[in-house]
Amino acid sequence: MKDPYRVGDELPPLEIPVTRTLIVAGAIASRDYQDVHHDAELAREKGSPDIFMNILTTNGLVGRYITDHFGPAAVLRKVAIRLGTPNYPGDVLRLTGHIAALEGENHTLIEVAVVGDNRTGRHVTGKVTVALPHASHASHGEGAS
Repeated sequence: MKDPYRVGDELPPLEIPVTRTLIVAGAIASRDYQDVHHDAELAREKGSPDIFMNILTTNGLVGRYITDHFGPAAVLRKVAIRLGTPNYPGDVLRLTGHIAALEGENHTLIEVAVVGDNRTGRHVTGKVTVALPHASHASHGEGAS
């Protein structure tokens, strides 16, 4: 049987509209009550043009990108990201990735290099290690999006 995953394989991109609601909801969900994530006037007083997304929301979106591709049985083992330019309301976060490494018996551990860009540049870079159950290899490309 041919291995369904190879180092260098590209994941399809995911575009996520960055709305004011997404930014505020992500901050609330992660209990990050810093005013720069929900109060535009106070964010401007602190030098930002508007509210901006917190790192925990970005982390969750990167995780979503991986599990949307590999399916509901995928388990995130490690997510290591670094933020760059902020995500502001009106941006579109475009996540892309490629398989950087394969590990484990039958390649059940996959490391994906992920980047996310918006209108002002690179918002996030990182690597995600995802564990796949052995049976999920058979369904690669069939309904996984």
